[in-house]
Amino acid sequence: MKAIPEYISKSIRSVLVFLPLLIIQLAIISCEKQYADDYGDETTNSFRGTEDQSDYTWGDSDIREIELKGSSASSSADGVTISGSAVRITSAGTYRISGTLDDGQIIVSSADENIIRIILNGVSLSSSVSAPLYIKSACKVMIVTADGTINSISDNSSYSSSDDEPTAPVFSKSYLSFYGTGTLSVTGNYKDAIVSKDGLVIKSGIIKVKAVDDGIRGKDFVVIRDGSVSVECGGDAIKSDNETDSDRGYIDIESGNITIKSTGGDGISARNIINVKGGVINLTTGGGAAANTSNTGSGGFPGQTGSTSGTPTISKKAFKASKSITVEKGTIIIDSYDDAFNTEGAITFNGGSVKLSSGDDGIHADASVTINGDEINIIKSYEGIESAQIMVNNGILNINSTDDGFNATKGQATESSDGSILQITGGTVSVSTTTGDSMDSNGNATITGGTIIIQGPKSSPEVGFDINGTFSVNGGFIIGSGPNAGMMIEGPSASSSQYAVMVTVSATVSTSSLFHIQNSSGQDLVTFKPARTQYYFVFSSSLLKNDETYSIYTGGSHTGSSVNGYYKDGLYSGGTLKKTFTLSSRVTKLSM
Repeated sequence: MKAIPEYISKSIRSVLVFLPLLIIQLAIISCEKQYADDYGDETTNSFRGTEDQSDYTWGDSDIREIELKGSSASSSADGVTISGSAVRITSAGTYRISGTLDDGQIIVSSADENIIRIILNGVSLSSSVSAPLYIKSACKVMIVTADGTINSISDNSSYSSSDDEPTAPVFSKSYLSFYGTGTLSVTGNYKDAIVSKDGLVIKSGIIKVKAVDDGIRGKDFVVIRDGSVSVECGGDAIKSDNETDSDRGYIDIESGNITIKSTGGDGISARNIINVKGGVINLTTGGGAAANTSNTGSGGFPGQTGSTSGTPTISKKAFKASKSITVEKGTIIIDSYDDAFNTEGAITFNGGSVKLSSGDDGIHADASVTINGDEINIIKSYEGIESAQIMVNNGILNINSTDDGFNATKGQATESSDGSILQITGGTVSVSTTTGDSMDSNGNATITGGTIIIQGPKSSPEVGFDINGTFSVNGGFIIGSGPNAGMMIEGPSASSSQYAVMVTVSATVSTSSLFHIQNSSGQDLVTFKPARTQYYFVFSSSLLKNDETYSIYTGGSHTGSSVNGYYKDGLYSGGTLKKTFTLSSRVTKLSM
């Protein structure tokens, strides 16, 4: 038999060396042909692995057992190889792991196109040299927490890693999902806790995360369908950071209970989009709003704090996304050092209950903020809502701020119109500011409906209404107040279709007194109690009619309850008549 020529022998050896890599690459290409119906428009672009309902169904006869034994492990299952304290899973299937591995690794390295399920059945896993659970290559992997079990995974405080290598005790280069009814505690002593360099889905289970840096990261996406998720970390708590693909880098929260405490980063941060469709989210960043004692209130772009001078420090926002944030339903409670909601694009609230305290802006969007329903309570903020376009269409909105309550601006301080828009068409809007303008627009402001209650600042030069452009009131109900600011006092523009009254008083109305207007028939039009001693009042309502006579009273008492100082129900009595007037123009200015 003739010897094989050397050049052919070398070629054969080269093929054998690269064949496994070729097989894995072909598997990845195959995976990229799969699509997930659950991802809507995003399914027009493929991911390496995607969710399918069949992922969550398997038979007991399919389960392959792996037992961890402290410094070693044992298994007779196909697709498992063991070398000392290293367990390697090499083929698709369902693997149930039990026991403790004190200093070892479970490594997934498979070229199969089908899912690999890892059932954690009371597992304690740690490693001093790398990620204890390292998914090096696979189409997709699902981690299942068995019913009633408590499982823990942790890494060392230091080990060697690079940009593409493990930085967390659970580290995956492939699609990763979580499912089950048991508990999984993951402690990232080195950097992060749970990382997927692809997409990440949490279907169910109890997941408790602690990390030196980021808590949960899914590069392409993070989807939380249900379950209980708690994160304590020094960096960003839940993050999707794909910066190269415009359809990725998003976070969807459908349901579940999510508790977040981030001391040195953002709470929920997406490179592109955040959607909240339900669930209960309780979120604290940077020690909360009270910890921000140096904010000068710029609002800022994503990645910045509210400081207007010096070098921006670490971002400590609650929700941050570059393109958009949408809240459909759910309960959200926020205590944030920096902005509670921040995006360079648009923020939309279609429903849900939101309660927030912020050391900077409550809601900041460079492009637009739209509120369509349910309830938003801004308990504390530097500025309440800041955007180039602010639209309130329905719902209940309560704003408490140090500086401006509403600030419609394109980002530059100016006393001329910059084209910004503040528009209210419905809902109940309540604003109370201490040292800033309650309703400020560098452009126009338009009100066509709703109930708007404005508690102005305590002193000039700030005012209740500061509109650089046209202030059109064509519907709705407005009662507002402000301090003595001389020529800065503003009310609706004369081009408005609804009548309005601007009243200045020589003796200010104190916080213990009432401001009241009624018509000639004795019908109450408005009763208002200022939160701070005030000098002027603005009132507009469809009840105001041309050529009709009205009376203004101060003092007295009211039997009803108030919303931000406005008494809607009950009866007024016992006040002192200050002025009687007849309405003669769209905006009637009075002094008394």
